[in-house]
Amino acid sequence: MTRISKSAPPTSARLFSDSLPSAPPAGVHIANIDGASRGNPGPASYAVVIRDPAGKIVLELAKKFGRDTNNVAEYYALLAALDYATSHAITALRIRSDSELLVRQMQERYKVKSADLKPLHERASRLSRQLTYFAIEHVRREENRDADALANMALDSGAVLSATPSISRDEGRTKSAESLPARSRQLRARFEKGVFVPVGQVDLPEGTEVMIDLRNPQQK
Repeated sequence: MTRISKSAPPTSARLFSDSLPSAPPAGVHIANIDGASRGNPGPASYAVVIRDPAGKIVLELAKKFGRDTNNVAEYYALLAALDYATSHAITALRIRSDSELLVRQMQERYKVKSADLKPLHERASRLSRQLTYFAIEHVRREENRDADALANMALDSGAVLSATPSISRDEGRTKSAESLPARSRQLRARFEKGVFVPVGQVDLPEGTEVMIDLRNPQQK
């Protein structure tokens, strides 16, 4: 087994290669992450799906954030997962990503040469050190379907699919948004005569509150 680590206090995060410890600590959350960019650089989005130790989904988050590269989008996804973990008392987290570059850079096997990625990498490293256990592994794209589908859905719709801490372009700093239930749904609506009218059939319980993320139809 190959293990990558630095001399650090016992409470520091630990970064492992693809060969993970056979007996990780109890209570590990699993985060599948993905970033997408059409044009590279072009319209970009990121997505995160986090499951608790029992396999239950506790977060589904996806957001289109503008024009950027695929690698930047991948880092935004990682930062969103780490932000959620550190702000929700999650101390053990395993990241699964189909981006070899991201994974190898976080494992310190690849150097970070891009000026755009350096501040994002530094912030991700700082956040990971706040965890008692941190592992990151490279997976095949077919093993990352949930996050990939969410990233593409956000890219197509331009919508925030779940309002949780999201990543700004300003060197990876976070902007906190009001939390919604983890399995929030995407709804489309038209604004007519001062009222938002849903497009298509909407089956929601009476009294359900929704958050509307306004987008300019002409915005790319």
